[in-house]
Amino acid sequence: MLEKNEWTQEEFLDNRIILEEQGNRVHLIDTIAKEIDGIETFLYNPYLLKQEPKGSVFVFYCDTGKNTKERLGEFKKKFPDHHVISLRGGRGYWKKHLKIGRASCRERV
Repeated sequence: MLEKNEWTQEEFLDNRIILEEQGNRVHLIDTIAKEIDGIETFLYNPYLLKQEPKGSVFVFYCDTGKNTKERLGEFKKKFPDHHVISLRGGRGYWKKHLKIGRASCRERV
């Protein structure tokens, strides 16, 4: 899961649950100063992100996902002790009513 460069919204929701249960921090990072309704996001601030524990997961998003995917190399250089991923489709494809991915729902029933 952490080897991928991109996560869909569903993968983000599923993986966040799994990783946080394992004690890892997972943050959805806003690179365009536009929050996503219904979920906690963090405005891109390299200084504060570098202070997060090693192994934390940063999922960057923009409007379409294209910019953050193209900038992954830059983000990986800035945060070598963290996992860096782009949100596929970005803010534009976020479904605010999808709270937990299908795989997580099946596992928890």
